[in-house]
Amino acid sequence: MKASDVRAMTVDQLDDEVLKLKKEQFNLRFQRATGQLENTARVREVRRDVARMMTIAKQKRAGEAPKAKAAASAATERTSVRRTPKARPPVSNRSKPRLASRAKAKKK
Repeated sequence: MKASDVRAMTVDQLDDEVLKLKKEQFNLRFQRATGQLENTARVREVRRDVARMMTIAKQKRAGEAPKAKAAASAATERTSVRRTPKARPPVSNRSKPRLASRAKAKKK
């Protein structure tokens, strides 16, 4: 089901539809286990439909407006960001052996 169709539903209709799809998902799981499932892609469709409906129902309960169009327009309006160069790591003087370790080496 398309998101535009789902957004037209009320919260109660969404809850009923989610319940119906969860039952279908349960039956599909049993069909897959017994080897009777013919359309394996339906499992994926139902799972995503449930998630889509639950998300839209949550947005409606919170009173949020759909952000799909706003996010799409914001992505196209991005300007190039100036990046600063990374800080260079401190230069280590490990290439020269330390005097203390050189003195220990001579004693041995």
